Amino acid sequence: MRSLSIPAFAKVNLRLHIVGRRADGYHELRTVFQTLSLHDTLEMQWADGKKIELEIAASGVCPAGPENLVWRALDALRSRLKIRRGIRARLIKRIPVTRGLGGGSSDAAAALRGLLRLSGKSLPLEELIEIAAGLGADVPFFLFGGRALGVGRGDEVYPLPDGPRQSILVVSPNSISVSTADAYRWISRGLTKSTNPSKISSFCALCWSPQGVPLANDFEPAVFRRNPRLSRIKRALLQSGAAEAALAGSGSAVFGVFRNPARARRTALRFPEDEVFVTESVSRERYLRAHGGR
Repeated sequence: MRSLSIPAFAKVNLRLHIVGRRADGYHELRTVFQTLSLHDTLEMQWADGKKIELEIAASGVCPAGPENLVWRALDALRSRLKIRRGIRARLIKRIPVTRGLGGGSSDAAAALRGLLRLSGKSLPLEELIEIAAGLGADVPFFLFGGRALGVGRGDEVYPLPDGPRQSILVVSPNSISVSTADAYRWISRGLTKSTNPSKISSFCALCWSPQGVPLANDFEPAVFRRNPRLSRIKRALLQSGAAEAALAGSGSAVFGVFRNPARARRTALRFPEDEVFVTESVSRERYLRAHGGR
């Protein structure tokens, strides 16, 4: 029986700015995504019957039923493609959850790409993006990978030129998790419903700058205030030789950019009570090749 295995890469936000509240109640974002080599693995094959069967190879981290993004992605695309066969999927989790690394969204995008490959069918990119956006704001980015600009809720994605490969150390505190809803609630006070044109213009100029994208994250003040240890982790990364460091998404992981993997590995030893990942940035070409070259 035909089967396939597809990686679902993590991401960090090199820059993440919340520029206002939208009329629909969501927050207007300007962000630069970057995929990392840290990844989950999704295995898929056809199954007897018509059900979607999902197994999570990591106990207690996320549900395996219809509330799981992989299950929802398979169900949505199977319906769009009019596929009536059963699907068996096994998700091997490595990306920690509720840490701002995009694991669930990446898993969903891998499920969409995987089902297209498994079935041999195709779908216009616009329709695939529409399905992805219905699953979550970050999911469309994971159809592209590499480095990309995200606007709107983060679901309007524009690929950017890839930067040089960088060594990145991710520190994921075992004792701290941050809900995205809480993080937005903490920063919502004082935000207006309109965006700031000058802030948007300066941000877009940075995106295309040949000097690269300096790290920044508007969630940091509010999240660090409620979880001071995250600020100490960022400081420790910088003191250990990271060129830059920042909160990953809305947290609670913190990452540092290093000049070489050896320095990143030595720094990882400073965090014995936390989950640490020595990883690297992944270009769009490498990302799409890992997804089957589509």
